[in-house]
Amino acid sequence: MPDQLAVAGGGRGEEQTRGITGMLTFLTVGLVVTALYFAREVLVPFALAVLLSFLLAPAVRLLRRLRAGRVTAVGLTVVVAFLSIFAFGAVVAEEVSLLGPHLPEYQHNIEVKLRALPRAIPLQHWAAELRHVTTVWKRSETAPATPTASSPDSASTAAEPAKPLPVQIESPGLNPLQLAETVVGPLLQPLAMAGLVIVLVVFMLLEREVLRDRLLRLAGAGDLHRTTEAMNEAAQRVSRYLASQLAVNAVEGTLIGIGLAIIGIPNAALWGILTLLLRFIPYLGIVIAAAFPMALAFAVAPGWSLLVWTAVLYIGIEMIVANLVEPRLYAGTTGLSSVAVLVAAVFWTWLWGPIGLLLSTPITACLLVLGRHVPQLHFLDVLLGSEPVLTPDESFYQRLLAGDPEEATEQAEEFIKERSIDEFAEQVALPVLARAQADSDHGILPPERREAVKNGFARILENLSDDSVIEDPINEGDAKGSEGGFIVCLAGRNELDEAAAMLLASLLRARGHRAYVFAIDSAGALGGHRVALRDAAVVCLSLISTASAARARHIVRRLRRRAPRARIIVGFWGLDATNAPSAEMLPITSADAIATTLAEAIADVEAQVPALLPLASAAGEEPRSPGGARRAHAG
Repeated sequence: MPDQLAVAGGGRGEEQTRGITGMLTFLTVGLVVTALYFAREVLVPFALAVLLSFLLAPAVRLLRRLRAGRVTAVGLTVVVAFLSIFAFGAVVAEEVSLLGPHLPEYQHNIEVKLRALPRAIPLQHWAAELRHVTTVWKRSETAPATPTASSPDSASTAAEPAKPLPVQIESPGLNPLQLAETVVGPLLQPLAMAGLVIVLVVFMLLEREVLRDRLLRLAGAGDLHRTTEAMNEAAQRVSRYLASQLAVNAVEGTLIGIGLAIIGIPNAALWGILTLLLRFIPYLGIVIAAAFPMALAFAVAPGWSLLVWTAVLYIGIEMIVANLVEPRLYAGTTGLSSVAVLVAAVFWTWLWGPIGLLLSTPITACLLVLGRHVPQLHFLDVLLGSEPVLTPDESFYQRLLAGDPEEATEQAEEFIKERSIDEFAEQVALPVLARAQADSDHGILPPERREAVKNGFARILENLSDDSVIEDPINEGDAKGSEGGFIVCLAGRNELDEAAAMLLASLLRARGHRAYVFAIDSAGALGGHRVALRDAAVVCLSLISTASAARARHIVRRLRRRAPRARIIVGFWGLDATNAPSAEMLPITSADAIATTLAEAIADVEAQVPALLPLASAAGEEPRSPGGARRAHAG
């Protein structure tokens, strides 16, 4: 009794500890988000400086390798970088100034198209109905009260209202100080931020090694290897991402500018530069960049063809770049999933505004690196990363438990395309059956769920047969009338053993053997297949459900009476051969051979029974080779 109380008390203590830990984690995240929001005036320039330092660090290292001094390398890199940025700004300002005077010329085209829209889309009728409903609702809300009796004087006054006097407000001219405040005031904050970013970038590049050492000391001087690896990975990921993105954006912006100039969009250089800059914004950048030239195409030409060609140009180039160029150029550079990129964009935009949208991908990539190298933050790697979080056998087992054999079939087909059905059977299917048997042993998987798993395997093999990945099953009744030389794959105890037998028969048929599956071991089952067992050349006993040699010996003795001429192979598929060598189990089971892998069983069978490739050729079929395009299925 005291032991039970102690166990119960320990369980409650663990639950309380987990609850406190979860609450502290939630409070910590809330405090961090609050600090990021209220400190954005300081953190945004700092984050921009870090981003630019990552982008410019490779150029600085290149100049240092060319024997340039640190100050010279940093100064030259920063000057060239910011002169390029200011040159882009000057080009944009010039293009905008050239575009402004021509906008009134497009007024006629805009009016014509706007008048044509109601005929193409019946919006006018809907707008009239909406105005009518709104007017009726306003009248009902502002109905006048019952009029009261009034004197003649008041009636005459109401009949002749006084005319309002015109009023003209004249504002005094601005003095020079007010003019400077009006014009320069709004520019002070962006200029101050730009200056702060430049200074921070210079000092970060000059003191790069010193800052790295200080971060190492703060992050964990006791584990320099892990901390250094994390910092290097974060820097490399962000640098590669920014450099690759800049190269791709420059190419796409150039193509867009040339294409717009060819089809006749004014100020094509402006829209090409805008595309280059806005594509740094994930997903939405290209949409925003395309909106401006499409609006201009709507205004410039009297027809609709220019607008269509502009949309086709943007869609065509973006589809080629996004689907062909980017995956090959920097696939996996950040390691972020698409959903993580979208969620991060929304989160950092809400937190820091448009600058947060620009910084969202690099910051999230750094968080992903932290999740990979800091055990306490491993959940970030799971939530943000693009790597699969489940192994192939775990994912396959989950699909079977969910009753979704179609998706499990798709996973199997993808695996087989990259490798082979033999590897799928060994590395995915058998581990799934072993995992299911372990759950059954712990009482997690009831018998009806085992049956569902077995039926799922049968359905998957049937789907693969429909897709010509494996052959159609041989009818079980054909075994009784066939000649010698066939193989029987027999289930040992439960439904999972039967699924393993079906899998083995599939691989055997892929190699041209006649292989049949007999259901779960029982006296009735063995008696019902007595003729087939008597003529069998090899009987493969599949056991996922047990690793007991005594249990296998009991079944083998019964098989000896029904199939005296057959070679009996016992497959302990869930057994580790290093822990229980087959040489020690062989005399206990009284079998002819012990196998712990499907490859071992297949090799033993092929040493005893020749394949039926000549028979297949005589029948006019294409001979099948092991691992070929056509696979086998056990019915």
